[in-house]
Amino acid sequence: MNNIFSPVPNLKGERIVLRALTPDDETALLELTENENVYRYLPTFLYEQKYDDKSYVIEHLYDECLEDSLILGVYLNDEFTGLAEVYGCRPVLKKVSVGYRLLERYWGRGIATEALSLIRDYLINEKDIRVITASTMIDNEASANVLKKNGFRHFMYTVFENWGYQKLILTEKWVYTAKDYNKQYSFH
Repeated sequence: MNNIFSPVPNLKGERIVLRALTPDDETALLELTENENVYRYLPTFLYEQKYDDKSYVIEHLYDECLEDSLILGVYLNDEFTGLAEVYGCRPVLKKVSVGYRLLERYWGRGIATEALSLIRDYLINEKDIRVITASTMIDNEASANVLKKNGFRHFMYTVFENWGYQKLILTEKWVYTAKDYNKQYSFH
């Protein structure tokens, strides 16, 4: 399997582009990370939350993160709208996990759905990934709908996970498998 985290891809869709963040994204990234509505359904340990100085986050994002994850900016008409992430690479299984978060003013426009579609197709077609997983909090129906629209299906309905809160979080687990996926692994 190719290294899925480098080089950092530039993925173009019908309306959006996924690409590396630049220093010009600092103000919008700060807006994203300071919005409690955006992060109420997300783990507390996401990279963009690690440092208060968002210029530092952007400057070091591709130095510190590329071993563990790939974080791309999501852009509509060259305007930063959020982040898309690939993490949890398991090369032997050809498996990764994905996540996304958008500025609240861009919710409900199909941007997350298109961003996930671009990432899914890139991982399957360019990086030979066969299994893509995602986790959502039980109450996050919007994210569940994004996953469903992209062909993900439930494989676990109530799983407690450590998302960095004081207690474990009840989540749903989702999976997308490539059409030629080896059926020896079963997801229920």
